[in-house]
Amino acid sequence: MNAFDRDMSRDLAVLHYGDGEYAVMKPGRHVVCAVSGVKIPLEALRYWNAATQEAYAGPAEALQRWKDLTP
Repeated sequence: MNAFDRDMSRDLAVLHYGDGEYAVMKPGRHVVCAVSGVKIPLEALRYWNAATQEAYAGPAEALQRWKDLTP
């Protein structure tokens, strides 16, 4: 597969998040932050929650979501 085989404007990946790694279920170039809604390129993805299967744009978003989930 190369760049000419896909529509690059809507290239949303589907991932399965694990502990310290993720598996690509549907190839794409980005995922969407569960808190801010910003697109996260896969090469920049560093923060996610395996239990909730959510991706986060950065540590601030991950911390905010953790606070929301923690009673």
